[in-house]
Amino acid sequence: MSETPTLPADLPVEKQPKGDELVRRVVCYNEKPLWLHGYILAFIPLYAIWLYCLIAIPFPLAPPPTNATLANVSDVVGNVTLSEHNATALASAAETDGTWIHWSFELAMILLAGIGLLQILTVLACVWSVNIRAALTCVKENDPQRATVAQVIPQPNNGSAELVRLYRQRKEPTDMTSELTICFIFQKVKFILTPSELQSASLDSPTKGFRRPTFPIHDKFAVYRDAKGHTDEAAVLSERLFGKNRLEMYAPNFRELFQERATAPFFVFQVFCVGLWCLDEYWYYSVFTLFMLVAFEATLVQQQLRNLAEIRKMGHKPYPLQVYRNRRWRQSSSDELLPGDIVSIVRRPEEGRPVPADMLLIRGTCIVDESLLTGESVPQMKESIESFDSAEHLDIGVHGRLHVLFGGTKVVQHAGPAKGEKDTSGLRAPDNGCICYVLRTGFNTSQGSLLRTIMFGVKRVTANNKETFGFILFLLTFALSAAGYLWIEGSKDERRSKYKLFLECTLILTSVIPPELPIELSLAVNSSLLALVKLGTYCTEPFRIPFAGKIDVCCFDKTGTLTSDTLVVQGVSGIPREISGKGDGGSAHSEDDIVSADSVPWETLQVLAACHSLVLLDDTPIGDPLEKVTLDAVKWNITKADAVVPTKGKQPALKIYQRFHFSSALKRMSVIGGFAKATGVDTEFFGAVKGAPEVLRSMFASVPDGYDEMYLKHTRQGARVLALGRKSLGQMALSNIRNFHREDIEADLSFVGFLIIDTPLRPESKPVVQELLFASHHITMITGDNALTACHVGAELGLCGNNALVFDGPSSDLHWESVNGQERHPLDAVVAKKAPSMDLCLTGPGLEWMVRSHYKNLTRVLPMVKVFARFTPNQKEWVVNELKQMGFFTLMCGDGTNDVGALKHSHVGVALLQKAVVSAEKLKANYAEGSGETLVPLMPPGGALQTTAGKSGAAAGASKAEGETRGPRNRRLQEPPARTPPTANRANLQQQRLQQLIEELQDDQEVTVVKLGDASVAAPFSSKIGSVRSVCDIVKQGRCTLVTTLQMFKILALNALILAYSQSVLYLKGVKFSDTQATIQGLFLAGCFLFISRSKPLTVLSAQRPLPNIFNAYTLLTVCGQFAVHFGCLVFLVTQTLAQHYSLPDKLDLEAEFAPNLLNTVVYLMSMTLQVSTFLVNYRGRPFMESLLENRPLMYSISISLSSLFAMASNVFPAELQEQLQIVRIPDEFVYKVVGALALDIVAAWCIDRVLLMLFGEGTLKRRK
Repeated sequence: MSETPTLPADLPVEKQPKGDELVRRVVCYNEKPLWLHGYILAFIPLYAIWLYCLIAIPFPLAPPPTNATLANVSDVVGNVTLSEHNATALASAAETDGTWIHWSFELAMILLAGIGLLQILTVLACVWSVNIRAALTCVKENDPQRATVAQVIPQPNNGSAELVRLYRQRKEPTDMTSELTICFIFQKVKFILTPSELQSASLDSPTKGFRRPTFPIHDKFAVYRDAKGHTDEAAVLSERLFGKNRLEMYAPNFRELFQERATAPFFVFQVFCVGLWCLDEYWYYSVFTLFMLVAFEATLVQQQLRNLAEIRKMGHKPYPLQVYRNRRWRQSSSDELLPGDIVSIVRRPEEGRPVPADMLLIRGTCIVDESLLTGESVPQMKESIESFDSAEHLDIGVHGRLHVLFGGTKVVQHAGPAKGEKDTSGLRAPDNGCICYVLRTGFNTSQGSLLRTIMFGVKRVTANNKETFGFILFLLTFALSAAGYLWIEGSKDERRSKYKLFLECTLILTSVIPPELPIELSLAVNSSLLALVKLGTYCTEPFRIPFAGKIDVCCFDKTGTLTSDTLVVQGVSGIPREISGKGDGGSAHSEDDIVSADSVPWETLQVLAACHSLVLLDDTPIGDPLEKVTLDAVKWNITKADAVVPTKGKQPALKIYQRFHFSSALKRMSVIGGFAKATGVDTEFFGAVKGAPEVLRSMFASVPDGYDEMYLKHTRQGARVLALGRKSLGQMALSNIRNFHREDIEADLSFVGFLIIDTPLRPESKPVVQELLFASHHITMITGDNALTACHVGAELGLCGNNALVFDGPSSDLHWESVNGQERHPLDAVVAKKAPSMDLCLTGPGLEWMVRSHYKNLTRVLPMVKVFARFTPNQKEWVVNELKQMGFFTLMCGDGTNDVGALKHSHVGVALLQKAVVSAEKLKANYAEGSGETLVPLMPPGGALQTTAGKSGAAAGASKAEGETRGPRNRRLQEPPARTPPTANRANLQQQRLQQLIEELQDDQEVTVVKLGDASVAAPFSSKIGSVRSVCDIVKQGRCTLVTTLQMFKILALNALILAYSQSVLYLKGVKFSDTQATIQGLFLAGCFLFISRSKPLTVLSAQRPLPNIFNAYTLLTVCGQFAVHFGCLVFLVTQTLAQHYSLPDKLDLEAEFAPNLLNTVVYLMSMTLQVSTFLVNYRGRPFMESLLENRPLMYSISISLSSLFAMASNVFPAELQEQLQIVRIPDEFVYKVVGALALDIVAAWCIDRVLLMLFGEGTLKRRK
């Protein structure tokens, strides 16, 4: 149907992307019968063994009976008094056959519960993991023809794997001998496998031969121009292959979404713990917590339903349009369009209906608003392919911008085929619309791709998911040790119930994860999303936000990103004397001779006025800003029908008859124009070309003297230089113009001058670049502009020196040459770092040569290059991918047109929408007002960025909850370990904290749904303010997310470790707290977490980088060091109390009510100090957010708490309050030890953390080797 397209020449073949962009691997399976599923078949023997042991085998685990037990037995057998001899004999018999019914039944029930929980966990594991589900319910099948299901593994960052059903359909449903096709649907996209492909494809290939249906997107232009649409029979076959053109978003109901969330690992774990609390007589607490968990999940489901409702609105409803079927025009619905259809597209302003599919413009012209797809508000001109070479192949990446109407865009102006043209195809629609060829339909269109990104991206809101589970497993090792200790020591008491002991051990294991953990993890990302939206930046892939905190290399496009769109035309230089009237020599003017654009000769004026792609929309010219300022500079206006006229003067009007549009790969554009002679009868035609000077050099019939020196001088000064060429075509018939090809016009040109354009930097570019450099980032510029111009801009920004070394491949004799041309260094000298300057600039031709001939050295040079010039979009993408493979976290910032590939493949891609819908100043002012206070500034050392802070210091958004709140599982230290059920006060405190987190999360999620127009197909981040300041905003939010996560897990780890000790060792010593004490502790925790969540970020990035992950030397060492201090102080006080001031009763009743005593008081004071110390020591503060002294509420809470604790420890606290808190007076001789231990705990923990922070707490920037 179509030929394989050739790969772009500028992209190395070995680095071309392979396979489908969505699916990475397909594994085929056959489903087992239900009873053979692993979660059923594997447990049948276990239940059988359990039943056999219960019935046939007695449990020899029961201990010898006590006198009390024997007394009970005597009552059972008839109140007969047993003699000592009979009692001993009965005890001996019990030891022999182990028939004590109570113990056998208790242990059997524990084993049964364990088997049942294991089976439930296995079933849920099939829900959580596709791999486990496939392993337990299916059998691997290598032959796709015999398989019933397939496991589809997507490419990275494209959603999660799924187990999908395989369908089979015949080419002719009624003919059982026709070709059988196997297919499946994954993320709304159909993949097929035909028998012919099955024979040619290897069964060991990653996708098993499955591919998307072949859309006609790589055919020759002759195929499209000669297409006659489908017949009815062909349409039926095509619909069976491609499906209908529908963007249907299935909206699940509340029950389905809640079931999905209710089977999530965190929720299941929490419900399991609620069940344990119920068994532990915590009924009120358990019911309340379960209610809050369900309410929280229901809130998220309601928000998800609102999100899905917004997403459903993004699809377009079908509408009627003209379709060419069976060689005649007829009206059809847009959802029935098929690839290969010929349709008529007209403007529908009153209906606002979008283009229904991706289409190639065959005949006619139109102007399209692509803002709903790319976010760009500037309409785009679309032209037909009538002038293209018939043998040339379509490449959407190259031709899409000018010749493809993308689905979801809106036509704002159209012009059908000209009536005077010879109609060779016979295709002219009844509504005189533009004739288009349908290329892709449904979710395979550009709009469908964006919708899939938004739809499957909303589920990826998480922060360091793998590290979270890894850290929890790390903490579980300590919990297992504590549980093991409790079981061993507790089993020594024969009177203690094994059931209660097992329950205690289980509670220790579950205490590692507090119930608020998933809420906190979601807040860490969602608060960043909220802050970015308030700052005008929209994100479609939230999981990338933490990446922004790890960025090593920031790559920027130059034109329109770092430089302003407000261009200044300096004039035209180098005009030949023969056309300027200053002589007839063949040399150019003096290098210093720049002629004003409105005073140039007629030949030069023709090129300046006619060689452009501007169009008129509602009396306003739209198009490239460079071309608009050029037309303004020559004082000409564009009119309808592609004509330009002077605003004053007597020159004739110019009409454009044919355009060969600008191409990034060709670096030039050309037109065929004409003007009426003085006689007014004949038209004089000419060709006009403009482009890169080095490209046009070979196209001139004769190159003027000083050609290279002149344009190099201006480029070294930072100007953008375009060479201008003209060719006289004489007089001809209009019909002959279509016979001209681009190569005909771009040959034997006459040089008419250099257009000199000044591209001033954006006012915020230098402050932003300097701030990023100060914040420990590598900065790289990747541009398609001239190397010397790019180096000049780089020097102005501080990226490189004034005399950078440029490598241009063979044209530079394989040497690195300085910008001023005075230094030359061999290639190997730079690779070996022996050159005096390592400010390197690599051009596109230089890259291509090094890839093919010097690849090993390229990998060493590439990280050191600071400016990439003359790069095509494919080469930009290649560089970003190479940097990623070298281990650099990359950020790419550019516009959403030429830089799409690089933006999509970088870790963080930021598309700047060139027409800002709101001003950055207004956004930041609104954001500062919304936060309630002004933002806290960060002053770098020496005031290096004092002038920068005001310009580039974007407000970093609402800070995230910096820590981890406590739940009822952690009650041993902060709540009474006694069997006293919690009071309503403590439950109300927990309820307030959970409700506050739920409200914050709901507020955050109100703005996390990215709508069409805000999102861009170009990048996961879209900046509506169109400024590079958004890069700083994104990096700040990324760093805040990382710092928040690290701080949260440090507090979580310390609490879990201390809790494990208190629930095991201290529990056996009878340590418990009163409800009043637990209430005070809960108030403190709730207040501290509230105040931390209100911490405001700083306005300027710091030079210090955050640690990139949880598992690092600083986190592990500081947690272990602080735990050692807390553990040592706690053990010291408990040991001293028991040794000198308090004795445990001989018979310790762990089920007794709370009674104040010295041991409980000392442990409570110490535990409260541990909590205060955890917040005081682990609050990160500057340089990422306001310090503790600036966070006044948190500082006051900690100060008041510490003062009260030391007052109680010193016996100076009022006796009445001390009595209400059920705190006993500490003996005077013991006061100094208690106060000293409390002070030592805080000071030692703080010193350990600060020393480790100084040694290991700073993230390091990956070096350019």
